[in-house]
Amino acid sequence: MNEVKEALRTVEQHYKLFLQQQFTFIAALQHTRENAHDMIRPVASIGQVQSYMDHYCNNSTDRRILNMFLSICNDLSKLCHKLEAVHPGISTTNGILERCKLLLSHSNDLSTIRAKYPHDVVNHLSCDEAKNHYGGVVSLIPIVLDCMKEWLYHTEKLPRHMLHNVSGRSALSEKRAPEDEPARAAISQNPPSVHPEAQTSINNKDCVQVQGSKHVRKKHPNDTENHNGKLKSPWKPPGRHAF
Repeated sequence: MNEVKEALRTVEQHYKLFLQQQFTFIAALQHTRENAHDMIRPVASIGQVQSYMDHYCNNSTDRRILNMFLSICNDLSKLCHKLEAVHPGISTTNGILERCKLLLSHSNDLSTIRAKYPHDVVNHLSCDEAKNHYGGVVSLIPIVLDCMKEWLYHTEKLPRHMLHNVSGRSALSEKRAPEDEPARAAISQNPPSVHPEAQTSINNKDCVQVQGSKHVRKKHPNDTENHNGKLKSPWKPPGRHAF
């Protein structure tokens, strides 16, 4: 896209130089039309200007300015192909591009087109010249330049807006990722903690188990004497009728 914009700026610079010599351009057309004995019909196509330069141009000044006009038209035509290659286009941009290609066609009739404000190329012509002879040919380049700027507006701005949203979300997620790293690292390094109440209950349970074991030992103090698992018989007094 940058290459296209640079090419468009270059064409605009060339056109500014040409615009400063509009009276020379009109004079060259007038001379060649006289040589061609073609004073009635308007200059209505690029092909007609090409024919005047190739066959009816007698001096270098006229040839130079006519060639400058044709060169700018040729550059604009090449730029149309660049625009077509840069972006597949949508219905709006495709329509603008088709209009540019039609206007730059060598056989297209330019007699009815007129450049509007802020362009003043038509205002520098007399009423007869503007209406009947040169109004269309001097309006061609500024109209095509405006169309190409409109194409760039539709093609560049809307896709950039969409890409800005996507890249913005990506940048935000990438920014949050490093910020979350320390928290995740701290969580992974700290062991799972035990709730104080749960720890107290566990300690109490251990104490109960210890106390219980002591109580059992107190309840059975002679367990260690029963090596064979049999209880000793109770003591009886000596004598025949002893119980």
